[in-house]
Amino acid sequence: MKLTLIAAFAALLALPACAHDGVHIIDPYARVIGPSGAVYFRIGNDEAVDDTLISASSPDAGMVMLMTSGAGSDGVMKMSGVPDGFAVPANGERVLASGGDHVMLMSLTRSLKAGDMVTLVLTFAKAGEVQVSMPVDNDRKTPPAVGPTAFDAQSGH
Repeated sequence: MKLTLIAAFAALLALPACAHDGVHIIDPYARVIGPSGAVYFRIGNDEAVDDTLISASSPDAGMVMLMTSGAGSDGVMKMSGVPDGFAVPANGERVLASGGDHVMLMSLTRSLKAGDMVTLVLTFAKAGEVQVSMPVDNDRKTPPAVGPTAFDAQSGH
């Protein structure tokens, strides 16, 4: 009995701190200005096959779009829609961060302030729908956190 408990405890310690199967959303947050906003996060993919974030919706916005930002040939920052979605490599991740790929919230259905929660339903080609909630944090200047200690929206780790 004692040996079995020791073996079980040792096996538990060998597990990763935040084990996942499939696609998961890490360290999400939103920035909101007036009737629109942007959402940033990391997408982790623990599957052996690539996946693609193909669309998003939210009860908090009249329109939600996958967007990217970048400097044009004239050096001016421009935003454009990404109709093909965001590819997420097998056993890899995709970062959505300010100044790059993001989810745009337009025609917000309610007034949002710092600390309020925003809900998104992300649709992946293979993983299907993933619902995630995140806080509004207009003061945040850092990209979604990297590493196993980052808040994971699905498991709470």
